[in-house]
Amino acid sequence: MTLPWIIRTAEEAIKVVPKHYREASLALGATKWQTIIKVVIPAALPGILTGVLLGMGKAIGETAVVWLTAGSGLEAFIPRTINSPTGSLPMYIYLLATQGHTSEGMKNAFGASLILLTMFLTISIGALKIRNYYLKRLGK
Repeated sequence: MTLPWIIRTAEEAIKVVPKHYREASLALGATKWQTIIKVVIPAALPGILTGVLLGMGKAIGETAVVWLTAGSGLEAFIPRTINSPTGSLPMYIYLLATQGHTSEGMKNAFGASLILLTMFLTISIGALKIRNYYLKRLGK
């Protein structure tokens, strides 16, 4: 589900590596593979990592894919063991919002929504911090 997203961002990150980086590496006698491994990938790493983390954030918020692949979400939402089935947070929010018309159900839906938004915000901020860290290391 997130693989096309990650591949596309990685492709764009590799494309924006300046051409003179590659040319300089090849001019110094490096092979194409050495240029890719030691010059292009490190220069594109901030964009690649940002794409991976944002893809993970996108996957956290997807409901339809989980519904179609993991079932209707009728499993217990709090797992008892690490191997026991569990529902997803978006599915939990959907079920509470559509079927739990009590004030307690709506409070739980709003609380779960807040947790989901916090998780996505944390991943997004983490992606930006990692990108900025690697950009500083590269001297940009």
